[in-house]
Amino acid sequence: MTRQLHFNLFLHDTGHHEASWRLPESDPHANLSLAAHQHLTRIAEDARFDSVFLADSPVLWSDPGRRPAGKLEPTLLLASLAATTTRIGLIATASTSYNEPFNLARRFASLDHLSGGRAGWNIVTTAGEAAARNFGLDEQPQHRTRYERADEFLEVSTKLWDSWADDAIVADKRAGVHAVKERVRAIGHRGRFFRVDGPLNVPRPPQGWPLLVQAGSSENGREFAARWAEAIFVAQPTLAESQAFYTDIKRRAAAAGRDPDHVVVLPGIVPVIGDTPEQARELEAELERLIAPEFAVATLATVLGVDPERLKLDEPLPADLPAEDEIEGHKSRRTLIVDWGRRENLTVRRLIGKLGGGRGHRTFTGTPVQVADTIQHYFENGAADGFNIMPAVLPSGIEAFAGKVVPILQERGLFRTEYTGATLREHYGLPRPANSLLSLESAR
Repeated sequence: MTRQLHFNLFLHDTGHHEASWRLPESDPHANLSLAAHQHLTRIAEDARFDSVFLADSPVLWSDPGRRPAGKLEPTLLLASLAATTTRIGLIATASTSYNEPFNLARRFASLDHLSGGRAGWNIVTTAGEAAARNFGLDEQPQHRTRYERADEFLEVSTKLWDSWADDAIVADKRAGVHAVKERVRAIGHRGRFFRVDGPLNVPRPPQGWPLLVQAGSSENGREFAARWAEAIFVAQPTLAESQAFYTDIKRRAAAAGRDPDHVVVLPGIVPVIGDTPEQARELEAELERLIAPEFAVATLATVLGVDPERLKLDEPLPADLPAEDEIEGHKSRRTLIVDWGRRENLTVRRLIGKLGGGRGHRTFTGTPVQVADTIQHYFENGAADGFNIMPAVLPSGIEAFAGKVVPILQERGLFRTEYTGATLREHYGLPRPANSLLSLESAR
């Protein structure tokens, strides 16, 4: 079969540009609206997207004075969206640092059952002191420790999903047997971070495991992705950086004994689309004019680990910024931003203007054909298996992409015109995992 693109829609209230909520078309309450999320998801499903995705954090994510900051709990929202969709995948973010494996394994198994096999879990380790203080900690765990906990968290979660055999439920009314007890097993996990007996109180998910997604690009993040991730959301602002990441992560997956084709790499792209180049540039300029610099500078200072007073709007970044290994959170994003600013000799004002559109993701302003050409070039030149679509403005951005860019890619044979599978794994061309506990049992 000819290789085709994969598309995920990153749902984000009024759009990924931080000033999108200030446009006349925008609903500033969309972040709390089920109807708004249903509308966006239906557009993506009608365009045959693989999935939609909700980011999340166990902390107030941004300055509530700057843009809509409230976030609905993603698995609850996606369960509601499952009832109004039939094929599109539903990916929620959840932290391994501030949850327990049993609770999350149950939540994602439930979502997979309710959606008929369409659930995915974006695995994050959560950086920041503010999140730690919400859970009774004085400081956040160290970066490496967070990933070591995440590794064991995944080990426990997959054991829990596998604690029910696929054929455990027989529902034999005549014999009065609903499940074969011997096919439901404790996991007896004892590790550094977790002690979990099991079994899970939800039968094995339709997909075996929900699709496992990851977004970290630090050294620890890449090693974790090579072991566990089946899809990767990544921020790389240039073709060369995307190609380097793509090659590196495929190599690491192979070194971990996995099929590199079973790791789907999806760079983020923020398309600003106009029927003409001039229209696209006008929208981009309008959004940049609406950025509130005081909020943007404060956010940038947090990522860089400096006092906001050190960032002067019309000067380049300070020369003596803390190095990546001196900060505990946002390591890969910090390096991406600093390298970008230095490489293009950007003032802080220009840098926050660029970051306002995509927070370090690839931004592209142009016509539908130009956007399609860019996507195809990345796809055919070792930089991507598809894209995490992050419209600058919603809903108009996804309406333009679905209505004008997707048909071009379909005409070129690069994107599906109909769904051929029913589950999220089938959309991404990924196998259903074998039951690890059954495999161990058979080996004895």
